[in-house]
Amino acid sequence: MKLELISFKICPYVQRSVIVLKHKHADFDVTYIDLGNPPDWFREISPFGKVPVLRVDDSEVIFESAVIAEFLDEVTPGEPLQPQDPLLRAKNRAWTEFGSACLMDLGCMLHADKAEKYENCLGALKQKLAVLEKALPSEGPFFNGAKPALVDFAFAPLFTRTSLFNLGGELYPEAEAPRLAHWAEALLALDAVRDSVVPEFPELLRQYIRNKAPYAATALGA
Repeated sequence: MKLELISFKICPYVQRSVIVLKHKHADFDVTYIDLGNPPDWFREISPFGKVPVLRVDDSEVIFESAVIAEFLDEVTPGEPLQPQDPLLRAKNRAWTEFGSACLMDLGCMLHADKAEKYENCLGALKQKLAVLEKALPSEGPFFNGAKPALVDFAFAPLFTRTSLFNLGGELYPEAEAPRLAHWAEALLALDAVRDSVVPEFPELLRQYIRNKAPYAATALGA
């Protein structure tokens, strides 16, 4: 099966797919596009005009990051990344959606053009992370215990970005959110997570923020 991931280099949702592929040691190709000026062929295969898009065997197309992640888990070798228990699997899927909402709040912060918007988005993310802290298992280090799962990889892009801008101490200080802090540390230590962004990712993201949101750039030290 030929797998081609259509990507934008700083997209957190694409990063989710790359982490799964890297963790499963799957062969895949990446085609990078500029979402600000996407090619015509991309508009034809992406119903929402968003990445990631997964092209399978040069013909079939799958979109939406959570759907792509589950498909990749099913068709690649290695231990499954979804729980076998239906109830736990459903809970993992629900928290994956919660992770998407957290990424939306972070994206709102990164695009903030004024202080009020930045603080509102920051406050919304803090509230969600406080809820998440209570949902995480005390034993860890991952969401379901000893081994990472798709739900963990859904949150990894959030921690990649909070780590880049040293936001952990504000969003999930270890004294107040020890489970979140340890979870973030465990995820960022995984090879699949470290290798899921391009080498120039830090500067690309900083430059993107400087161009799009000068206030956020100042607030984040970008």
